[in-house]
Amino acid sequence: MGLVKRLTALLFPPRCMFCRRIVDEGDICASCRDRLPRCGPVKGRGEFFSQCAAALYYVDDVRRALLLFKFRGRQAFAVGLGSLMAETVREHLAGTYDLITWAPVSDKRRRKRGYDQSELLCREMAKSLGETYVRTLKKVRHTAANSTIDTPEARAANVLGAYEAADPEVVRDKRVLLVDDIYTTGATLSECARMLLMAGAEDVVCCTAAARPSAKKRKN
Repeated sequence: MGLVKRLTALLFPPRCMFCRRIVDEGDICASCRDRLPRCGPVKGRGEFFSQCAAALYYVDDVRRALLLFKFRGRQAFAVGLGSLMAETVREHLAGTYDLITWAPVSDKRRRKRGYDQSELLCREMAKSLGETYVRTLKKVRHTAANSTIDTPEARAANVLGAYEAADPEVVRDKRVLLVDDIYTTGATLSECARMLLMAGAEDVVCCTAAARPSAKKRKN
């Protein structure tokens, strides 16, 4: 290890993305790995994708980490989150897809944020799986963030017509694994899946870093 790297490690030691404890290696401490709120298959199906699985529930430390990742420039969190998503894919979606892709943000949002968080997750997840990923969609209309919209109907209307297939030949007759950051109502995933099916995809399954718990689970 070079001098600069050693000094950096001393001044800014690696910390767990969830509890912020110092870790020897990796992005997630052993304690958090044991207690993380694992999700798995998301109940219900989107209108255009056949199944979805999420690595974690979007609560507490997971929510805080994802907000830092998505809005505060913590791009490095994609490595740990991507590895958790890869575990989820191996357990729940193995054998259901031929290629991996992601739900893209608009060019305007990417310029403002500096990165596409779902592409980063897709890249790290694919790397953990030992696979490649491809761009299949482009967002052609900038929309308000669905997180600012309350009802499922309004969320679906917000993203309607916002995506197009980048190259239909890439997905024709293929089963597609679609990656996004957070599953709330499935509106974004459904609209992306609709465009993939229209481009000729055989089926679409989804994986997200986290999913909001059902109303029933939140009450318990």
